[in-house]
Amino acid sequence: MNARTARLPGPGRVDFGRRVLTLRNRRFAVRLEWRSIVVGAVLALAVAALAVLALMTGSYQLGPGQVVSALTGGETGLVHDIVVEWRLPRVAAAVVFGAALGVSGAVFQSLMRNPLADPGIIGFSQGSYTGALLVILVVNGSYLQLVGGALLGGMATALLVYLLAYRHGVQGFRLIIVGIGVSAMLFSLNTWLILKATLQQAMSAAAWGAGSLNGTSWHQVVIGGAAIAVLLTLAGLLSRPMRQLELGDDAAAAQGVRVAPARLGLIVVGVALTATVTAASGPIAFISLVAPQIARRLTRTAGITLVPAALVGALLCLAADSIAQHVAPTPLPVGIITVMLGGGYLGWLLFVEARRRL
Repeated sequence: MNARTARLPGPGRVDFGRRVLTLRNRRFAVRLEWRSIVVGAVLALAVAALAVLALMTGSYQLGPGQVVSALTGGETGLVHDIVVEWRLPRVAAAVVFGAALGVSGAVFQSLMRNPLADPGIIGFSQGSYTGALLVILVVNGSYLQLVGGALLGGMATALLVYLLAYRHGVQGFRLIIVGIGVSAMLFSLNTWLILKATLQQAMSAAAWGAGSLNGTSWHQVVIGGAAIAVLLTLAGLLSRPMRQLELGDDAAAAQGVRVAPARLGLIVVGVALTATVTAASGPIAFISLVAPQIARRLTRTAGITLVPAALVGALLCLAADSIAQHVAPTPLPVGIITVMLGGGYLGWLLFVEARRRL
């Protein structure tokens, strides 16, 4: 009898080497699942702690007890106004918009199997900015019209990039190169539109174009948060096909995935998340690039998972906005801080990828 096999009651033999390997794989998967749960819990606690700290700090300092009391309705008057009416909308916007950008980046990096697949780099953010800019300068529309313009601009840009990159299919690297070129063209167009605008319009559009949460209101948070909640739910429903598409189109189709509708749905959700954030705050760069990769390294999973990416995105956006508020005498746009931090990360990522290919 072979040492690796043994006869059991019944007609067959069992390969104990394969059984051991299967058990080891299951144990490894369980360890990864528990690690993801623990990392997610730690990230959620970090977001909550940083949110309370952001509500405490400012020109009028507050204690943690005052913040909690104001949130639970125990404080009235000035403290309530500072926490609930002035600071909380900005903190909520940073958390919700950061989570949306993290998930958007995770979707595109998973679809293209490339860590450089960022909606900002491949032109979708610039397209949303162009659509919103046209609404601001031409129509002088409301916030809902701004959301519609950003969404249409992002979708039109995604379609253009997809068509230009299509050569018997779409490869991730070619789509990224085409997206960079389209993004540069749209950047020039946006600059020309601002130069042709009136001084007041140009100053407003330029400040908004840097990506800013200054002056964020509950109106923007409620409308943008509701849209993002729906889109995050759709992204969660599409997460299983997304993970299967990482194995390739043929492997995903063999597992019963309808490849074309699944990819189209993921692209629409990713672009819509970016467009919604862009309409509310302007293009906030690099969070959608950085968050999924940090989340993947923390959880040590083979692919990119959406929940850790959302939590890391929320944490990064909230931290960057806290720095932007207090690093200078006057509050800075959060996009300036994310560009400074994300640019260094992008350089490191390019260096790592270049060394890996050598």
